[in-house]
Amino acid sequence: MTTSLVIQTSFLGDTVLTTPLITELARRGPVDVVTTRASAPLLAHHPGVRHVIAFDKSGADRGARGLARASRRIRAWWRERGDDPRHAHAYLAQGSPRSALLAVLARVPARIGFDDAAGRLFYTHRVPRRPREHHAARLLSLAGDRASHDRDAASITPRLYPGDEDRRAVDALVATHEPRPIVALAPGSIWGTKRWPYYRELAARLSPRVRVAVVGGPEDAELARNVVDAAGADAIDATGTLSVLASAELIRRAILLVTNDSLPQHLASAVGTPTITIFGPTVPEFGFGPLAPNSMTLGVETLACRPCHHHGPRVCPLSHWRCMRELTVERVDDAVAYLTAGAAR
Repeated sequence: MTTSLVIQTSFLGDTVLTTPLITELARRGPVDVVTTRASAPLLAHHPGVRHVIAFDKSGADRGARGLARASRRIRAWWRERGDDPRHAHAYLAQGSPRSALLAVLARVPARIGFDDAAGRLFYTHRVPRRPREHHAARLLSLAGDRASHDRDAASITPRLYPGDEDRRAVDALVATHEPRPIVALAPGSIWGTKRWPYYRELAARLSPRVRVAVVGGPEDAELARNVVDAAGADAIDATGTLSVLASAELIRRAILLVTNDSLPQHLASAVGTPTITIFGPTVPEFGFGPLAPNSMTLGVETLACRPCHHHGPRVCPLSHWRCMRELTVERVDDAVAYLTAGAAR
C-alpha cells in the first residue's frame, strides 16, 4: 500500500485548495500532510488526512537544521505506523526547493511536482502546470492522469470539516440577536491593494435587509470595527474571535459572502456558500476564483493595467488604484441583491 506525503507550506488558501488532491490520494492509501503551523488547524477532522505534520518554516524548522529535524519527524511517524518509506510518494503542492529537500531528507523515493517549480531539480516526476485551469484542478493533476482526466466540478471543489467546538463557538456568536439571514463580509487581505475600500458603505446598505457578519483574522480588527459600526447593532464582528474552521462554519451559515481575493473566498468554496469575489490587481484567470455554486466575480475589466501582480502589490504601481476605487458600491450591492433574491426575505 502506498503512503502519500503531501507537502503544502504556502498560504492558508493554498492549503484549502489542496484538499481535492488529498481526497483523491486517500482513495489509494494513507495520506500524511506537511503544512505550516497556521494551516494545520484547517485539516482537523478531514477524513482523508491520517496525520498532520506541522512545519514551522519561519521558526523552529528554519534553515538546514530545521529541515533535518522535520524530516526526522516524518520518518519517526512512519516507523511508528509500520510504513515502509520505500513505497511512499511525496506530492510537492508547494514547489520551493526547501519543500523538495524536505522530501529528499525524509527519504521519499518518488517526488512529484510541477515542471516549472523552483524545486523541480529534486523531483523524480514532473507534471505540466496548466495555467488556464483553476489552481485546485492544477493541484489535483499531481495525482496523475486518471484523476486529471476523470474530474468534474465536484472533484475539484475543496472541503473543510468544522468540528463540534467550531459549531458551538458560532452558535454563541450568532445567538445574541433575533435570527436574520446573514451576509458575511471579508474586508481584509495581507496584500494592501486587494482590499476593496467600500465595505463600510456596503454594510450600511445591507443592514436594513440582512444581518452583516465580518470575518477575518486579528489583523483585520480595525477594518472590521469600521464596517461593523456602519452595519448596526446586530452586526457580528468575528475577526480574531473564531478559529479558521469556525470562521468557515460561520460562512457556511451565511446566504452569501462578499470578499476580496483572499482566504475567506476559499473557505466559502469549501463549505458551499455563494460568493462575490472582488478582484483588483489580480484576476480570476490566475486560477483562484470562487468554486461554490451561484458565485460571481467583479472587477474593473476595462483597465489596461490589470492584472499588475500575481498576488497583488502592497501599493499601486501607478499610484491611482483605479482597479478598486472605480468598482462602485452600487455595482456590488446590485450583485448582492441578485444573488440573494428570495433568500433574504
